[in-house]
Amino acid sequence: MAIQQLAKGGALCVALCALLIAITACAPQSFSLDSRGALTGTVVEVIDGDTTIIQFGSRKETVRFLGVDTPETKHPTKPVECWGKEASLHTQHLLPKGTSVFVFRDEEARDKYGRFLAYVYRSSDNVFINNELVTGGWAVPLSITPNTAFEAVFAASAYSAQQSRMGLWGQCRR
Repeated sequence: MAIQQLAKGGALCVALCALLIAITACAPQSFSLDSRGALTGTVVEVIDGDTTIIQFGSRKETVRFLGVDTPETKHPTKPVECWGKEASLHTQHLLPKGTSVFVFRDEEARDKYGRFLAYVYRSSDNVFINNELVTGGWAVPLSITPNTAFEAVFAASAYSAQQSRMGLWGQCRR
């Protein structure tokens, strides 16, 4: 019995170690993992509503928020979209320069533009930034397989925001 429990515990340890290796395999080279296995960093700059630059140790990374999409403000071939400026300003309010954050990745670490893909949390109060944007109508869900860990959460938040005509749901044609 004790040997079986030890074997189960050993298998769990191996699985957790494999998960940790997978999480960090495509992470920034200079980073600090907290006790949850999250990457910790500091906001350097908000690029737009769903993209920011975060300092991980000695390395800066452009981070694209997973599972959400805010209206465009800086697309090279598209005009500024309805509620885009408001979404960018809201993200700046949520994540001012110097804000401590922790991030988790999903299956894919980077998009085709080389941006680090992550679920972002504000360290001071554990606010889940990706979901906060959807909940307030600043963003819509954007589900791209295989990065779908919070797909149902974002869909429920968007439905609620849409029903309440929050943010872009009350201001923009969709």
